[in-house]
Amino acid sequence: MDSSQLIRFARRRRGLTLRALAERAGTSHSTLSAYETGTKAPSVVTLDRVMRAAGFVIDAELEQRVTDDGRRGRELEDVLHLAEQFPARHADRHAYPRFTRVT
Repeated sequence: MDSSQLIRFARRRRGLTLRALAERAGTSHSTLSAYETGTKAPSVVTLDRVMRAAGFVIDAELEQRVTDDGRRGRELEDVLHLAEQFPARHADRHAYPRFTRVT
């Protein structure tokens, strides 16, 4: 869920209008509308302020992403090996069988 969806969800969940939430958050309704439509992105501080004004608290956990421990490298090697099996140049004409017309 991105910030625009989060703000819209919180506002609707609390039954607030754009103007009411904007007033509580100390911003204009047009700015809040821009956040909800995704034309502007709020800073983390602003997002926190808007969510608190709607009665929610942002809680996040950070996880360290584990690397793929070489799987992508092996996949690339496999693809390159497969590519070596195909000719570097194509023949001018392909030797496909001709299909006759059935009437």
